[in-house]
Amino acid sequence: MTRIAVRPYSLQSFRHLHDAGIHPVLARIFAARGISELAELSTGLSGMIPPKQLLNIGKAAVFLADAIAGGRKMTVIADYDCDGATACAVALRGLKLMGAHVDFMVPNRFDNGYGLTPAIVDEAKKNHGTEVLVTVDNGIASLEGIGRAVALGMEVLVTDHHLPGDELPKNCIVVNPNQPGCPFPSKHLAGVGVMFYVLLALRAEMRLRHVFDESTQPRLDHLLDLVALGTFADVVRLDANNRILVAQGLRRIRSGIMQPGVAALFMVSGRDCRKASPFDLGFALGPRLNAAGRLSDMALGIECLLTDDVSRALQMAEELNRINTERREIEADMRLEAREKIARFQPENRATICVLSEDWHQGIIGILASRIKEKYFRPTMAFAAGKDGRLRGSGRSIPEFHMRDALDLIAKRHPGLIVQFGGHAMAAGLTLKADGFEVFSEAFEAVAKDWLTQTQLERLVETDGSLDDDCFSLDFIHLLDAQVWGHGFPPPLFCDEFTVLNQRILKDRHLKLQLEKNGRHFDAIQFGSTTMLPRCARLAYRLDANEYNGRTSVQLLVEHAEDPK
Repeated sequence: MTRIAVRPYSLQSFRHLHDAGIHPVLARIFAARGISELAELSTGLSGMIPPKQLLNIGKAAVFLADAIAGGRKMTVIADYDCDGATACAVALRGLKLMGAHVDFMVPNRFDNGYGLTPAIVDEAKKNHGTEVLVTVDNGIASLEGIGRAVALGMEVLVTDHHLPGDELPKNCIVVNPNQPGCPFPSKHLAGVGVMFYVLLALRAEMRLRHVFDESTQPRLDHLLDLVALGTFADVVRLDANNRILVAQGLRRIRSGIMQPGVAALFMVSGRDCRKASPFDLGFALGPRLNAAGRLSDMALGIECLLTDDVSRALQMAEELNRINTERREIEADMRLEAREKIARFQPENRATICVLSEDWHQGIIGILASRIKEKYFRPTMAFAAGKDGRLRGSGRSIPEFHMRDALDLIAKRHPGLIVQFGGHAMAAGLTLKADGFEVFSEAFEAVAKDWLTQTQLERLVETDGSLDDDCFSLDFIHLLDAQVWGHGFPPPLFCDEFTVLNQRILKDRHLKLQLEKNGRHFDAIQFGSTTMLPRCARLAYRLDANEYNGRTSVQLLVEHAEDPK
């Protein structure tokens, strides 16, 4: 069941924001997202949380400065998603600006698995002559790999943002806002954000050593396009600090200040970088980078972000685009098969969904789990067979169900069932024994039934209430588009009753509508739905500036429709 609700908001916060000059509807929207002061909306770099609040960041800066001064060979160990790729590019570009001798390695999803494994450590030592390992967007759970590195005489700096397990890595420096004892107020930094902060601290340390001064120090703000891309694509919560990072990156992209690889990704995506939006980062550029890690080798994506050769960047971006097209085709086949599997049981009578096919592509099961979760609003796990005979799983969750904590509980209740796991509240990955699917499915269902009520299993479409008539305008849309919206700071969604004047199915997939409210007519579209609406309907919708034949007009994007009763 899905129902429309209106977000509550603090009347005191609304009045405070309105009195400060904020548009009354925007003031209501901001108050509903917990904003009470104008300063919380600032996107200037001066509003960033100081690096010194990150635990161990001073030690990390000294460690890296010493390594650079000693000419020691560094290798950055990346992750194979967009956050990992951008974090690696930020690390390589930033460290080289500081004078480091550094290259990178990225594990192959299918051959190496996730993180700093002993095999990766051995390869770094043998083929790269590595003396210093720096992890980005991974490492907090790589206890065995770090132990191997130390045994081989290497030193390790872990930069990560994932939740730690019961045991932290030893004999290394860890910078992670989510490690115990870290006072950094924003626990939602992406991996690329953590690495950017480390570079800020390193630059400050090198100023203290008189390597640079204020006039000669490297311009790290030129890396903010990468920070914005990785932050938004990783779907971390856009708290005030992350909104600053994303807004600053977008500002530079719109001004033409970006890496050649980022510009090339905009080009192959058919997006205009001069009008860059968070949507472009999350749904155009991000998937094309992620496709390399899902189907091929993320080294291609990282190289695209590292090259300063414009023609080479475009060539690699075109290859990433081709891989992403292939990913879509594979995903479509997997979704069809998953739909048939799910049809055999009644998902509405269960609290979770687990699906398995030995023929599914390991790199795409995370997307599949996300699609299923969106359709059925149930914590979902999708599994495929790994090369080693074990099962690889990827999960996506709903609010009120912490995915990683659920896996941790299952691992404790069923020792030996889960080989390894990791992740966040809303997404996680794991490896199961070859014959563990049925046991895991029941254990997963049992945890969900213990933790979730029936109400929590009902999809709630949270809206910002009714929209004033004078806000159905391009000016108001531009006002909304000037903000950075995303996970944890959702874009405005309104709800009103409309008279449906006309409706037709478009391309066998979408519902095209003509609506009326208070004597005004509106064009609208509901993507992915072919269910005809009643004459009077209550709609949850977003505002959109629709460009067609050189004319721009207001269009409503319908998210959900129900009978007003």
